[in-house]
Amino acid sequence: MISISETTQQQIRTIITAAFAAASQAGDLPQAEPADFIVEVPADTTRGDFATNAAMTNARAMRMPPVKIAQALLQHMDFSGTLLDRAEAAGPGFINFFVKPLWFGSILDEITAAGDRYGRSDYGAGKKVMVEFVSANPTGPMHMGNARGGAIGDCLAAALDWAGYDVTREFYVNDAGNQIERFGISLEVRYLQLYKGEEAVELPEDCYHGSDIIDHAKAFAQEFGDRYVEEDSRVRRDALIAFALPKNIRKLEEDLLRYRIKYDVWFRESTLHPDGVNLILDILEKKGLTYRQDGALWYKATEFGGEKDEVLVRANGIPTYFAADIAYHYNKFAVRHFDRVINIWGADHHGHVARLKGAMDAVGLEGDKLDIVLMQLVRLMKDGEPYRMSKRSGKAITLSDLIEEVPIDAARFFFIMREPGSPLDFDLDLAARESSENPVFYVQYAHARICSILKNLGAEGITPKALSPEDYGVLTAPEERELIRRLGQLPEEIIAAARDYDPAKLTYYLTDVATLFHKFYNTCRCKGVDEPLQQARLNLCVITRTVLRNVLELLKIGAPEVM
Repeated sequence: MISISETTQQQIRTIITAAFAAASQAGDLPQAEPADFIVEVPADTTRGDFATNAAMTNARAMRMPPVKIAQALLQHMDFSGTLLDRAEAAGPGFINFFVKPLWFGSILDEITAAGDRYGRSDYGAGKKVMVEFVSANPTGPMHMGNARGGAIGDCLAAALDWAGYDVTREFYVNDAGNQIERFGISLEVRYLQLYKGEEAVELPEDCYHGSDIIDHAKAFAQEFGDRYVEEDSRVRRDALIAFALPKNIRKLEEDLLRYRIKYDVWFRESTLHPDGVNLILDILEKKGLTYRQDGALWYKATEFGGEKDEVLVRANGIPTYFAADIAYHYNKFAVRHFDRVINIWGADHHGHVARLKGAMDAVGLEGDKLDIVLMQLVRLMKDGEPYRMSKRSGKAITLSDLIEEVPIDAARFFFIMREPGSPLDFDLDLAARESSENPVFYVQYAHARICSILKNLGAEGITPKALSPEDYGVLTAPEERELIRRLGQLPEEIIAAARDYDPAKLTYYLTDVATLFHKFYNTCRCKGVDEPLQQARLNLCVITRTVLRNVLELLKIGAPEVM
């Protein structure tokens, strides 16, 4: 679907291009290739529904004042077959376009016809896209960065789906490598301490010190007793890992499901060892991009944009995380054939971006098909002060803590209220507040208010009837037309959110629509006016409800009918 607003902008571009050609042929403008120009919705639509800077961008090439170029173009514009009414020159050379009243009715008719599919488009043409996000270390609980990354990744994936892409949501389970070794050692120490005492078995500083490790060790001891106390260390660690790791992964999945995130694929790093990693090593060695030094195998990363060469296999024979990461992304492109891969990472991973994209080029793939969205940190606020500790554990707040503290609707909305690259202050008090100051409450209240209007009028026998685009011609108030105009921009907003990897555009859009509806409601009565106007306004309410509900459902945020 291409929205009527977007179609009109394309028509204006066509009209202007034809006007340049006709004006040149008539001798009103020089024979010159027109420079590029923009067509946009102006900030002040009382002076025009659309505007262009075409005359201004061509002033230098045509050696004419913009005002004269604008006047020449106006004389050669043909609006036939469009919903455009007229155009006028303004200011230093802008050209403003005005639509016919039927344009507004056509938008409402388009939304009515599309219903719960309004906003969808085929912009992405079915291209396969993977969004990999959260991918939290399974050795412990998820933190605030994971909570923000989860909302960003899930909502971005939804926007891509609505924009016509074939989307896969993926979680990369780091169940191999050094962190799992540390996990095993941590569990082993805590298990042995239960039988030998903390003084007899010391926990290394670089291990995991969380209470969850102790809980796992106790649960293991409860089930197996002291059977593994005198066992070989490797056997003991493997048994502890096999016992605890699946529980951690299951907890990750349960917490994410509570957060309304369901992945299509849980991809285990362990499946890349040894074959996937060995394949990468073989490709790079055959290309002459590896060398040995100090017993380790190195990759010549500097030949592909890296700041320094990177170790692929340590001197102890264990592949590095980077080697597995190359194998993982090779699998995404070369094995599963995704057209584009999007990773949501914390900003602290910025140094890894260029080297991983370069590694894709090095193994014969296209690094520019890998996009990384870097996400800034979250600062939790409570009572106007930074809030860092969980009441329950005394440690940093986890995702599980958060969704017990604030409504999930608020959590998802707040985490995508700012662009991923902007730091975010998450106000716990505001997120739980039921007032118009809370942005998600404000949006949801607009939806509930419409449901209440329709319910109350329905009780009086006043119900919406099917209307034609022409029937909406009675909606002439500025509040009505501004609301309609914004409703008509939803497909473009979803495409922009998908294209720019920025689901914050959709929370901005929801807030705009809610604000415009509240203004309309406070100015334009649905009761006590003549029936044609009453019916047009009732239908405008229904259509606004459809748009709000569609975007809220896209974001997996509730659309309550009563508040």
